[in-house]
Amino acid sequence: PDDVLVTAIAAAHAAGARVTAHVFGADALPGLIHAGIDCIEHGTGLTDELIGEMARRGTALVPTLINIDTFPGIAERAERFPAYAAHMRALHARAHGVVRRAVEAGVPVFAGTDAGGGIRHGRIADEVVALHAAGLPALDALGAASWAAREWLGRPALVPGAPADLVVYRDDPRTDPAVLSRPALVLLRGRVVDRRS
Repeated sequence: PDDVLVTAIAAAHAAGARVTAHVFGADALPGLIHAGIDCIEHGTGLTDELIGEMARRGTALVPTLINIDTFPGIAERAERFPAYAAHMRALHARAHGVVRRAVEAGVPVFAGTDAGGGIRHGRIADEVVALHAAGLPALDALGAASWAAREWLGRPALVPGAPADLVVYRDDPRTDPAVLSRPALVLLRGRVVDRRS
């Protein structure tokens, strides 16, 4: 119930925590957003009215587009359940439009893959490319997986004395985010952990 959501989110905030929810459909979204949730993952059921409310409140969106790209295959395997299959196809069909409208409304959008189930780990570069294709400018898509996400999470920025965690590319990902999948060098805590010739 909505009153329980309000109480639970307020308790989490009082303890210094953030609250997120993985929501594909539309039914749970109004209660969560109006209760003050910090972030919605997936968000395929978002309406323009709810997107506007998220923008007003500063509620973030992590659209997990590479996860949603699996929906047509799920629908194909679920043909015995035509209503469910149609629902999965409809959610997939509207996902990029939801992201585009969220960006236009000023909703903070961040990169996440929902990896571990049907999505293998290590695909954040693919999500950045998908966010760019959905309407985020390349620089914002990069930030959605790095500096902007760190800031939103309250993590330290690049400052003198910060850990030297770097990924180096031969080409500029600001002009083509697809280069993110081809790092030339990875530096973790000041040590080279991967070098590609």
